Amino acid sequence: MIREYETQNVYEATQQRLKYIFEEFDNIYLSFSGGKDSGLLLNMMLDFQKKYYPERKIGVFHQDFEAQYMVTTQYIERTFKRLEGEEAVELYWVCLPMATRTALSSYEMFWYPWDDAKKEAWVRDMPKHKYVINLKNNPMTTYRYRMHQEDLAKQFGRWYRISHENKKTVCLLGMRADESLQRYSGFLNKKYGYKGECWISKQFKNVWCASPMYDWSLEDVWHANYLFNYDYNRLYDLYHMAGLKVSQMRVASPFNDYSKDSLNLYRVLDPEIWAKLVGRVQGANFACIYARSKALGYRSITLPEGHTWESYTRFLLETLPVRLRNNYVKKFNTSIRFWHEKGGGLEEETIKELEEHGYRIKRNGVSNYTLNKKSRIVFLEKIPDNTDDIKSSKDIPSWKRMCYCILKNDHICRTMGFGLNRQQQKAIDAIRERYKGLEDINGEK
Repeated sequence: MIREYETQNVYEATQQRLKYIFEEFDNIYLSFSGGKDSGLLLNMMLDFQKKYYPERKIGVFHQDFEAQYMVTTQYIERTFKRLEGEEAVELYWVCLPMATRTALSSYEMFWYPWDDAKKEAWVRDMPKHKYVINLKNNPMTTYRYRMHQEDLAKQFGRWYRISHENKKTVCLLGMRADESLQRYSGFLNKKYGYKGECWISKQFKNVWCASPMYDWSLEDVWHANYLFNYDYNRLYDLYHMAGLKVSQMRVASPFNDYSKDSLNLYRVLDPEIWAKLVGRVQGANFACIYARSKALGYRSITLPEGHTWESYTRFLLETLPVRLRNNYVKKFNTSIRFWHEKGGGLEEETIKELEEHGYRIKRNGVSNYTLNKKSRIVFLEKIPDNTDDIKSSKDIPSWKRMCYCILKNDHICRTMGFGLNRQQQKAIDAIRERYKGLEDINGEK
């Protein structure tokens, strides 16, 4: 997303947004991951608060996923230590067991950071600070044992509101639109916006999320860090020395589908942590060796003799544990219904090619999920077994695409176009249903 301002730059625009946040919301806290974006936003917010609202208290929330580079832990330690003496800052370092997605295993969808049943295998010792929240001292009434990581982050916001007089609360996020098409689309959707502001979205009653840096570029982020001489995660320096492109540098769980093919970097950059990772999460070493090979579906996969892609997919499904199989089946059925009933947006060139090759399709309006309002295409017959005869087939449904999801351990089914935004919205709805009792207790509707 490119925003052009006639009289101000993105930094000045963000300062205005921070002023808006302090004027609109009673409780303010920031989600600090240890990455470049949240780190920059934290520093800018602290400077802004000290200058204009020194009497206001702000919270800093860190969700610790246990498995990470030592330099990331050191950066988080430095940041929290610097803030320990600040009377206007409340610190929350959360180390609670939570279900976190893994793309390393064909049999497990999740691993559990800070699993109390596996203390001897923890990658790191539990941080020892008075503001660390763990099972022994957990004040979060909205926490449920081994809840999903996304749920935990959202329920922290609800608990923060409850513990701060139930007043209007906002969580600041370092999210930027240019990080992905999904995030770009999310900022364009104003359905859940706050008073017409696309960068603020509702989570629960009186709980909102704000992304005041949504229109920043990657270059803007690093320029600001340099200009203001802010401290940052030195992992990015190590990434640079290892030859990674700036766009490849991520501070995230090493086991998700975005990060699994960079697991090998742990062996080079942090061998001590790597040795512990191998024993902590099933499939870590295998993924390190084979992530960019046929073994994990990175390169072309050969269809076994005697199988169609549909029959091979059904065969693979039968080999999976029930929970994981049901996860794939649900998503596959959703995709099939979508392409039969509503249809997805395709390029005109692709539509023409499908028609020329005899695929029975029809137009069904335009897609609001595409940047240039592509035509929606509905398939009138069975979903194709494969679309190898179509040059640009990445957006076209097929049993081959479904099969690839299984072979790549793509539990979310990004290979088929499932986006996180849609998944997260479903998670929010599930949370609301799951915790209706809490809403009733607190007098919410």
